[in-house]
Amino acid sequence: MVNDMGTKYKGSDREVRALNSYIKLVRATEAVNARTGQNFAAAGLSISQFGVLEALFHGGPLCQRDLARKILKSTGNITMVIDNLEKRRLVQRERDTDDRRFITVRLTDAGRELISAIFPRQVAAIQAEMEALTEQEQEELGRLCRKLGLRTGDGGSL
Repeated sequence: MVNDMGTKYKGSDREVRALNSYIKLVRATEAVNARTGQNFAAAGLSISQFGVLEALFHGGPLCQRDLARKILKSTGNITMVIDNLEKRRLVQRERDTDDRRFITVRLTDAGRELISAIFPRQVAAIQAEMEALTEQEQEELGRLCRKLGLRTGDGGSL
């Protein structure tokens, strides 16, 4: 079998299969993100900024730590993302009066307006992408991604 898009590594069958699967997973993710990201990119948002707005839109105000965990970013990175959203007046931070270290982030009216305009288009774009798969394939993809994402173990080291 010729595999122009896979690894050029000449390891064991097990290694090559794992690398090829990983490459396909990453390439598919990047391709889908590039196609579906046009909606929020047109609004001047990064994928992380869109993720924060979406999380606040559907989950209500959240602390920075919970936002970071929800969109899979480090607490340092989430600070920069929120800083940039705050500069655009899309979110606002509020310090807890009892514990000043605890900061809640909430949408502003402008942020709510923006995400409510973008989100339906984002859902439609994702749905269109996923229609390349049957309903059963979508379910299986979800199951496999969850299995991979929840895997425990050291996974080796570089």
